[in-house]
Amino acid sequence: MEKVKQIEHRGVIKKIAGNNLKISIIAKSACLSCQLNTSCSVSDVEEKIIDVTILNPEIYRVGESIDVYFKQTLGYRALFLGYLLPFVIVFSILTITMFLTKNEGISGLTALGALFPYYLILYLKKDKIQKTFSFSIKKSNIEPDFSGVTI
Repeated sequence: MEKVKQIEHRGVIKKIAGNNLKISIIAKSACLSCQLNTSCSVSDVEEKIIDVTILNPEIYRVGESIDVYFKQTLGYRALFLGYLLPFVIVFSILTITMFLTKNEGISGLTALGALFPYYLILYLKKDKIQKTFSFSIKKSNIEPDFSGVTI
């Protein structure tokens, strides 16, 4: 049986509300790990807050370092929903309306307008999507290293 690949990040618990944890993750670009990182800008570092629902919040405390896990296959699904499918929609609508109208302006506006219903559907289905994209956590023995990271 093949082991499920996971994406792992170190995070810090910012808030505990009921069974919901708000966890801060510092997302660094790859350039911050190289020797030329001084040429990179502050925009290459970003704090992300994620919500994780757990069964036993009493074993965690605010400020605690934890490891956050996410199935790699769900990362591909998020990539598909966030980037690939909207691109396919825009490109398809642009091609079809350009063929039918021969007007670039109308074709471009129609293609961009086609994204409105797409993102509206995503927004209306956000609860279902949020259940699909779940995070797992475990306590970390190592304190997070945010040295040199300013936000």
